[in-house]
Amino acid sequence: MTETKSNLMNEIKVAKITLNIGSGKEESRLKKALKLLQKLAPNNPVKTTAKKRIPGWGLRPGLPIGCKVTIRKDCDELIKRLFAAKENTLPRKKFDSQGNFSFGIPEYIEITGLEYDPELKIMGLEVAVTLERPGFRIKKRRNKQQKIGKNQLISQEDAINFVQQKFNVQVN
Repeated sequence: MTETKSNLMNEIKVAKITLNIGSGKEESRLKKALKLLQKLAPNNPVKTTAKKRIPGWGLRPGLPIGCKVTIRKDCDELIKRLFAAKENTLPRKKFDSQGNFSFGIPEYIEITGLEYDPELKIMGLEVAVTLERPGFRIKKRRNKQQKIGKNQLISQEDAINFVQQKFNVQVN
């Protein structure tokens, strides 16, 4: 019997998870969002600011309107908890053509391990997951940047298969 070896350069992995909460211009809601992200992630969240002036909404450049945190290490356990909050199902339209996917969680109390905090009230968040293969560094490096080859790109079907196999998620 011969054992088939898979190509290591074709293995897909989770590059990062980005958790985002938009709070608008309310300062109290922004503080609550920062506290929630600190409970969820090992990293410290950062505030996001408005880039444009929108007088109808009372926005001006530099005004903090949300917060986010990016997790790059030990993502698997967190992503399993986030999928459990969505009952391990995702619609096909949540995957983009580059193989990344995102979804929203309407209430943080649906995430296993988090309990209701009366100070935070009910708050939701957005989850964006970026997938990559070995060799994707060539498009981000400083010296001699290159495009990623066509065979190395992650398609929507590749991402769906990866999520179904690794995290046991149903894709409709």
